[in-house]
Amino acid sequence: MRNYEVVYIFHPALDEAAVDQKLERFHGLLTGPDGAEVSAVDHWGLRQLAYEIQDQNQGFYVVSHITTEPELLTEFERILKLDDDLMRYLVVISEGEPTSGVSIVAEVYSSGEPDDDDDDDDDHHGDEDEDEYDDGSSPPEFSGGRGRRRRVEGPRIELLNYKDVSTLSRFVTEQGKILPKRTTKVTARFQRTLGTAVKRARYLALLPYVQSHDR
Repeated sequence: MRNYEVVYIFHPALDEAAVDQKLERFHGLLTGPDGAEVSAVDHWGLRQLAYEIQDQNQGFYVVSHITTEPELLTEFERILKLDDDLMRYLVVISEGEPTSGVSIVAEVYSSGEPDDDDDDDDDHHGDEDEDEYDDGSSPPEFSGGRGRRRRVEGPRIELLNYKDVSTLSRFVTEQGKILPKRTTKVTARFQRTLGTAVKRARYLALLPYVQSHDR
């Protein structure tokens, strides 16, 4: 059996009781006498979408952690696709991300000289590249005149959560593109993780694909 995380976006017209009924039905397809189980269900409730889905600008978010057999996912996802009240969903292998929208960071601040191991990758990755700071510290804050950027020390990100909009937004430009690692000075491994996280957040309407300048 494997551990999975499922994010649901239900139609905003549903109340919590109706959502719970649907979840009980969905989760029943994956759990059984073989030891499969639902270890967590986190109701985020109604949230503003980063862009409209099915003409709706809000959605009822729920995040679940499920341990089940991989072969059961085919029927599970077939049923999800047939539910008209489920506007969108995402099933991913759980890497230990909290159900909430936070990343796991180190308890102590780290500092040190940048690691040059991945410098040769800088010119081979564009804005959509997917990376941890060379010294293990966390998201950058930028400052400096005439477009110059510098990193501010912070706690090391132990596990980047794709639902952590606050952190992910700091790696995205005003045009909605992922900052390249030559700018953020993160490692190639973290850049790849970042790219995957941003793409998942966009799909779940937690982040926009393109920043809107409408006022």
